[in-house]
Amino acid sequence: MEIKRAGSQPSGRAPAEYFTGHVRVDPLNTAPDPARVSMALVTFEPGARTAWHTHPLGQTLIVTAGCGRVQLAGQPVQEIRPGDVVWIAPGERHWHGAGPQTGMSHIAVQERLDGSVATWLAPVTDAEYAG
Repeated sequence: MEIKRAGSQPSGRAPAEYFTGHVRVDPLNTAPDPARVSMALVTFEPGARTAWHTHPLGQTLIVTAGCGRVQLAGQPVQEIRPGDVVWIAPGERHWHGAGPQTGMSHIAVQERLDGSVATWLAPVTDAEYAG
């Protein structure tokens, strides 16, 4: 058993090549092999969002605060709020982030496959973000 004490893992800024705007990532856990699950609390300032991306084994988002957006390629933009749980299936091209006027936080849960949890694609344009 391992206990990760609150405040024992430093917050970090999300990499600019995969995110638009100000995004903070607070790591929660990365399970050691052979487990594959990793989790992070991700906080998006208003208008901030991920780039388009996929996950080899899918992703679960648990919205904890604010009001955000999520979109699958070819589908309309969806609003997400605290208490919403979003499942994104393996290989589905998508993005997620805050609303234009309100920040949003979610817990992101995903699994590693061959050392990777995500394949990053193009940035989300302002037109795509607007829906």
